[in-house]
Formats: sequence, C-alpha cells, structure tokens
Amino acid sequence: MEPLIELEHVDAGYLGATILKDVSFTVARGEVFVLLGGSGCGKSTIMKHMIGLNPVLGGRLAIAGMEWTDENRAALCRKIGVMYQSGALFGSMTCIENVMLPLEEFSPLGRRERRERALQLLEEVELADAADKMPGEISGGMKKRVAIARAMALSPEVVFLDEPSAGLDPLTSAALDNLILKLKRERAMTFVVVTHELPSIFKIADRCAMFDKARRAMIAIGTPAKLRDESNDAFVRRFFNRGEDNVQF
Repeated sequence: MEPLIELEHVDAGYLGATILKDVSFTVARGEVFVLLGGSGCGKSTIMKHMIGLNPVLGGRLAIAGMEWTDENRAALCRKIGVMYQSGALFGSMTCIENVMLPLEEFSPLGRRERRERALQLLEEVELADAADKMPGEISGGMKKRVAIARAMALSPEVVFLDEPSAGLDPLTSAALDNLILKLKRERAMTFVVVTHELPSIFKIADRCAMFDKARRAMIAIGTPAKLRDESNDAFVRRFFNRGEDNVQF
C-alpha cells in the first residue's frame, strides 16, 4: 500500500530533551495505525510531531510527501484532522457550529452550504439529532463523535485520534470503534490512534507501533495478533497479556 505518513530516523522530544530516538515507520493510506506504550513512553509526543504542534528534534517526518516546514504548514494543516482526548469542543457553540468552524475558517462555502456540510458529517457519525444542542447537553461519547465530525470537515487525508475510548463505558467505546471502522470502510480513511484499550486495539488496528520509555525507542511494530503471539520482547508480551503480570500501563 502507498505510504501516506513517513518517519525516517526521527528523534522525538521537547526543547532539546529527547524522549525517543531513531524512530522509523510508515502509515499506509486507508490504514488504522495505533501508537502504544506505557505512560510517558513518547507516543503522544510522536503524535504531536505528526500533527505539527512540535518540530522533530532530528530525522524526517512527511505527510503525503510534504515535511512540516513553515512553507508547507498551511497546506499540511488541511491534510489532517485531529480529535483530542476530551473532544475539545467549544462550549459556547452548538454541535453543528463546532463542526462548521473549520469550514468558516478555511473553505469558500457560504453559510448555508457550511451548515449542510456540517449536518451531513453529523449524520455520518449518527448525531444529526444533536446538531443544535450545546456540548454540555450531550454525553462524553457523543462529544467525541462531534469532534470526529469536526476533524473530517475539510476532508483530510488522515485523522488523528487521541485516546478516543478514554472515559467511556465499554458499550460506548465499542460503538466508537464501530464508527472508526465504518469511516475507514466507507471513506477509505486513514487513522492514527493513541490508545491503551486492548479490545479497541484488536478491533480497529491494522498495525501497531509500540514504544518503551526506559529504552527511549520504538520496540515493536506489526499487527496486534503478531505482537501478542510472536514477539520475543518481554515488555511487549506483558502489554498484550496483562493478566499474567501486575504491570501498569
């Protein structure tokens, strides 16, 4: 499959403090790619580099062949969508107004067309009935669906999801997994997901990259089943077989 995202020998971190060294992997178009690891291992740092919030400390990171530079920033921002862990909806705006916001800022559509487009997106995430509700009037799972609709507003090439199942009950989490798979199937969408939830990982992930804080490195990459059943790394085995050890992730 064609690579959409490429990391080559990337050093990840902040202000010269290196958290991960020499990270290399690709994400294919149409793939659900999951970033895994224990707390503080650098998976969220890698995601921040991938969405352009922080520059890499070394190496090359490109999306659709374009690296994050000042000249490419505007074009790359239109190629990505982001759902933050809390949803990050504006509480003073209705759900549909939240989804319309990127269209107001970055599209030539008129207000009526923006509303039609936003309503279509809310229908895709099965929340058209909540269009005119405020974020404070809907559940946590519904907020995340609205945030996914907003992330898709500009038809990005890849959507990043930060802990989509965090704070959700198992049924709501499973429904969100089904939505991700539906969007992948119907839109051929690419997702990069940070999550710790094993049921979600096995349900949605085509491949995973796993990171380790102690080694400051990516220690494994592959399908969830392959990492669980074939890895020779003890940390990877403990992650995927948590019932065997009292290990905190």
